Amino acid sequence: MTPSTSTTARERRLAWFAWIAVCLIWGTTYLGIRISLETMPPMLMAGLRWTFAGGLLAAYMMSRGERLPRPSAWGHPVLLGFLMLVLGNGGVVWAEMFVPSGLAAVIVASSPFWMAGVEGLRSDGERMTRRTAGGLTLGFLGIVVLIWPELAQGPGGHGFVFGVVALQIACLGWSIGSSYSKRHGRSENVFMATAAQMLAGGVMMLAIGTVRGEWATIGFSTRTALAFSYLSTVGAIGGFVAYTYALRHLPVSLVSLYAYINPVIAVALGVAVLGEPFTARMALAAALVFGGVAIVRAPRATAQARTHVEPLELRPDVR
Repeated sequence: MTPSTSTTARERRLAWFAWIAVCLIWGTTYLGIRISLETMPPMLMAGLRWTFAGGLLAAYMMSRGERLPRPSAWGHPVLLGFLMLVLGNGGVVWAEMFVPSGLAAVIVASSPFWMAGVEGLRSDGERMTRRTAGGLTLGFLGIVVLIWPELAQGPGGHGFVFGVVALQIACLGWSIGSSYSKRHGRSENVFMATAAQMLAGGVMMLAIGTVRGEWATIGFSTRTALAFSYLSTVGAIGGFVAYTYALRHLPVSLVSLYAYINPVIAVALGVAVLGEPFTARMALAAALVFGGVAIVRAPRATAQARTHVEPLELRPDVR
């Protein structure tokens, strides 16, 4: 998506505010998830969130004359809902039971590694270059630095490791979903298509939560109710709308910088609000991951600037 050549000064100013909103909103969702999990089980929390958000967005679009996909056309949103919400967002939610919210944001920032790998395996995908391979290696080293002490602890540290693995599964699901979406995009309204994905993913996670018997453990406190409400409205819908508006009026290369700002906000909030640890080793691991991401993203960012193409899809942390 390219910024419109007819963008007015007012629209550009609003786009800057929209971009700042994206950085703040998607940087705070990790904290919201962590707080919601204090009284809500993971799959029901995520399922209720996306079903509620998808219902709100669908109702709004239907009031404007749009329609949900026909029954025969639900295969696309169901598949993307599974890849990008059940695996993507569900993996993040599950991981935050074991991994501090700030570190979860740092690890999710490694998604471009998986995207490069998925594209490299496709015959019509982007070829793996030495530069990309170097970035992947650097980022992987950062993950190893992050989890090595927990691996050395034996079984006592395995919860953290399982959380990191869940985050990698989330990144993989998002990457496969993004690759599929880029090649099978449809001409339907992007907001209604997103609502359908939210509803499909939400219902699937509700089903998983029901099978796991999570209804018996669900509860709300004032704190978790506020966090859940924020995730279901501002975090799910507000961020996506702001992201879409920013893409229409600002360069893709600029808008994409939110991926580096979100983890910084998430780490700061985790430390300030929840008292989460952030040691020198974690800072080193984050620096290695960010360095690897910068190397991997640089060639793709250049290509996007030339072609002015940016797919709109749900991220695992949209979240």
